[in-house]
Amino acid sequence: MAVLEILKYPDPRLKQSSTPVETFDDCLREFIAELERTMRAGPGGVGIAAPQVAEFIRVAVVDVSGKPDIEHHGRLVLVNPEIVAYDGFTKGREGCMSVPDYTGNVVRAEHISVEYFDEYGQPHALQSSGFEARAIQHELDHLEGLLFLDRLVSRRSDLFRRKVYT
Repeated sequence: MAVLEILKYPDPRLKQSSTPVETFDDCLREFIAELERTMRAGPGGVGIAAPQVAEFIRVAVVDVSGKPDIEHHGRLVLVNPEIVAYDGFTKGREGCMSVPDYTGNVVRAEHISVEYFDEYGQPHALQSSGFEARAIQHELDHLEGLLFLDRLVSRRSDLFRRKVYT
């Protein structure tokens, strides 16, 4: 399995919407495994979406379980996901593997309900809150051709150069 190349802003393909998955087969599961491997190869990655590696299908992987004291559902493979309800809003800092040099403040729903399929085509629903809900919303934005840059509270005061630690 390979680590896939991540598209970087301002690549225009990052603005492309993705199409629903129709076939749940070994090819899809192999792609999901490569997508997850790519996410885990980066520093601090908690989510990745297929469009970030130039596959324009509605697939995302989210796993915030490595963060201490975070409420979570473990490793989530979200195929054809849809947010069906949301509640409350809060501002928080986000980064992205496709925008490696910056982070920014984005307003997101604090609580969400999501319906999706797993990599075997089985339907699921879950309620998520806090950091995990933010990560899910961030990844689902990629499926619509949106980056966190498109949701910044203010480009002037809420975009920050990422710190580089040596």
